[in-house]
Amino acid sequence: MYTKRTRQKHVREMIPILEQEYPDAGPRLNFSTPFELLIASILAAQCTDERVNEVTETLFDKYKTPQDYIDSDKDTLIEEIFSTGAYSRKANRIKLCCKTLIEKFDSKVPDNMDDLISLPGVGRKTANMLLVNCYDKPGIIMDTHLVRVSERLGLTDKKTPDKMEEDLMEVVAKKNWSAFSHLIMFHGQSVCVSRKPRCEKCKISRYCDYYRKKLWWSQIHGGYH
Repeated sequence: MYTKRTRQKHVREMIPILEQEYPDAGPRLNFSTPFELLIASILAAQCTDERVNEVTETLFDKYKTPQDYIDSDKDTLIEEIFSTGAYSRKANRIKLCCKTLIEKFDSKVPDNMDDLISLPGVGRKTANMLLVNCYDKPGIIMDTHLVRVSERLGLTDKKTPDKMEEDLMEVVAKKNWSAFSHLIMFHGQSVCVSRKPRCEKCKISRYCDYYRKKLWWSQIHGGYH
């Protein structure tokens, strides 16, 4: 793993490269209010953003407030979110989350980490997503892409998202936390994919610990493996 100073330098140099590569980097879930993003985030667990957007296109027209979800028939709600997977668990989580919003926060989505993670089903990733995209507050959104790519780049050697987030907070300037999160997410979806990263197309491979080891392996064994 690179030294902290080297990791900080790599991040500073990577950001403008990634910004040029992904000028439209931003949230992929469609929403118009913090409450809509909260619901979309619950549905996004183990589901693609594209599928969630298909579901919420009609869901958000029908359910406008936490009380709307509380009053909904659970079987009907399950049918409406069925294609996102884990539908029964997600329906329960939505109803519990909405109940807490009504009872503790006057039906409003909180704008701080402590209150957000007190909501059923909301962890630091979802909380940071809301803080970044709805309240213009700095945060590092540890989604699966950021976890994978950060580890490959050598920006962290921790094994849990919370500990990885702590490492990234030390090597990414606070003013860049939000932008870095979105840029790496886009990079992880298009180039640094899970099963077989497209290193030959990667514009930041020179900073990558995974690629450096891959080159070393190639030199020793005469080809990529």
